[in-house]
Amino acid sequence: MINIIKSGERYHFESDWLSTYWHFSFDHYYDPDNLSFGPLRVFNDDRVRPASGFGMHGHREMEIVTYVLEGEIEHKDSTGGAGRIRSGEVQRMSAGTGIRHSEYNPSEETPVHLLQVWVMPAVNGLEPSYEQKQFTREQRAGRLLAVASGQDAPGTVKVHQDATFYVAIIRPEDSISHPLGEGRRAYLFVIDGELKVNGRALARGDQARIEGESLLRFETSSTADIILIDLP
Repeated sequence: MINIIKSGERYHFESDWLSTYWHFSFDHYYDPDNLSFGPLRVFNDDRVRPASGFGMHGHREMEIVTYVLEGEIEHKDSTGGAGRIRSGEVQRMSAGTGIRHSEYNPSEETPVHLLQVWVMPAVNGLEPSYEQKQFTREQRAGRLLAVASGQDAPGTVKVHQDATFYVAIIRPEDSISHPLGEGRRAYLFVIDGELKVNGRALARGDQARIEGESLLRFETSSTADIILIDLP
């Protein structure tokens, strides 16, 4: 079963510094029928205006994956960690027993576009930690590139859950498929462009919540930039 949710059906929130689309219940948005998809709890598509951002705030017992699409975001946390996540980089932060952090757009001119995804951990009580890695456009061209994983996928940041995050740029000449094991599900989001998954069409900003499929086949007549999360 492939449940497609169109871009315009997402919950949209706008403030003086943030324009965001929330795929699941979050903050003041609450829909009892849209709380999570397996262990996937939050998927936020954020655009942060220049010289602004998220002030210091706390999290517990959550795996938080940040994927910067454009610009860069400055990260600081209560463990003493600090740095910048730039376009193409992926950061994993394990909130564990408790962490406080801030995320700020340091540019005075350029907005930052990022995806922030929360996955519930397989075990609680972890020590807070984070890591990040850079991935290039060339690495994800024509293939599903694993960037974050709890399945020991090489070259990824580690999430403490039986899930793997893939990114890809799919072109008309590419032949790309992804097997789903028995009882597995997948979450697909189209960052840019358009494509078909098992013959079902999606465009920019659309998402697909997929269950009961053994193989996912991707095709496009143009170019599509996607993120796919393989979940228990």
